[in-house]
Amino acid sequence: MSFLPLVDIAPVPTLKTMHDIPIHTIDLVSPLVAAVGFVCLMSLVKEPARRNVNVILVAGACSAYLSGGFGPWELAYPLIASPIVYLGLRSHRYIGIGWLMHACWDALHHLYGNPIWPFMLTSSFGCLVFDSAIAVWFLAGAPSMFAWVRTPPTEQVAAHRAR
Repeated sequence: MSFLPLVDIAPVPTLKTMHDIPIHTIDLVSPLVAAVGFVCLMSLVKEPARRNVNVILVAGACSAYLSGGFGPWELAYPLIASPIVYLGLRSHRYIGIGWLMHACWDALHHLYGNPIWPFMLTSSFGCLVFDSAIAVWFLAGAPSMFAWVRTPPTEQVAAHRAR
């Protein structure tokens, strides 16, 4: 008994992307460099201001795609993300989850919707890379990249004073 005739009668639907956009090296490297710059800049902001500013940023990112090509479905993401963003007021990890959620939304817009910048077709992909990179930092607790400069280890202080 063969099921081959069923293939012609009921083909399996496949998702076809809306855009056939080539990704180049610069489309990956530029957002990573920007993410490193963002992390370094945010490392200079003291807590709790760092956390509060980033909650505002991830909340603002919720509305970045409100005219992104998915119609009324564009309103679903801010509704789903808002409780996560609110929890970000107490934890960097929730801010990281919020950025990862936005990265997923970026992926959908890159493949099926409109780019975040209409003049740059790979802008949603760049946003996906940037958001994912900074999310890793937030999931790690958003440590300052310059903490070792501000407060040297006690052994180094003791050795310096002994001279």
